This record gives sequence, C-alpha cells and structure tokens, in this order.
Amino acid sequence: MPHIAHISLVVRDYDEALAFYVHKLGFTLVEDNQEPNKRWVTIRPPGASLDATTILLARASTPEQLAVVGSQTGGRVFLFLETDNFQRDYDRFTKNGVEWVRPPATMDYGTVAVFRDLYGNLWDLIQRAKIS
Repeated sequence: MPHIAHISLVVRDYDEALAFYVHKLGFTLVEDNQEPNKRWVTIRPPGASLDATTILLARASTPEQLAVVGSQTGGRVFLFLETDNFQRDYDRFTKNGVEWVRPPATMDYGTVAVFRDLYGNLWDLIQRAKIS
C-alpha cells in the first residue's frame, strides 16, 4: 500500500465547494463524474503529482453528515497544505478573500498560518524550514 488515495471532506454543496477550492485556492479539479443519485468529485493542490492523495468532496446527505460539515475534527486544524513559497500563496489566498484565523508565524519547523475554508474547517498553510 504505497499511499492514501483520497481523503473525504464532507461539504454542503459540490458547486460551492468547487468555487472555493478551485477558484479561491487554485486546486485542480481531478474528477467530476455525475451519475443518477451520485457525484464523484476529487481535487488536489496545484502542482501536486498525478498520484498524490486527492480530496474527495462528499456532499452531506443525512442530518448527521450535515451536522459535521465544517467541523470534522471538532475545531482542530483538519488539513495541512504544504507550499514551496509561503509568501506567494499567502498573498494569493488573501487576495482571493481567504479568511485567516492565525497570522503567519515562523516556528522551528517552518512558516505557518491558519485559514478557515468556506465551511469553517481549519487548514494550515505551511512551508517547512530548510534543514541544513
């Protein structure tokens, strides 16, 4: 088993989720297959390899699923988006209206800031420190 294929992210609506992740964050739409009673939508960060783990956008279809939209981890940071150029991506996200919860900070492990997605899930934008 070489890697995790998909991580499921419960969303309220496919199209509003795509508008945020693809248009605001610049993610790549990998698949959007629509069948009667089912839609399979996957995305990945821009520049990620073709075999990289993707995010499966899963529309909430029950009251229990709808209740966890935006809080799949109970308020903790849910996903960590690694960048090779923190300032470039921080500036682009800010220009695109991304809401920052914690401003950029330089830590021993790298530069990091926390943002909130359209549903309230917390994400780290992180550039790892270069190890010399």
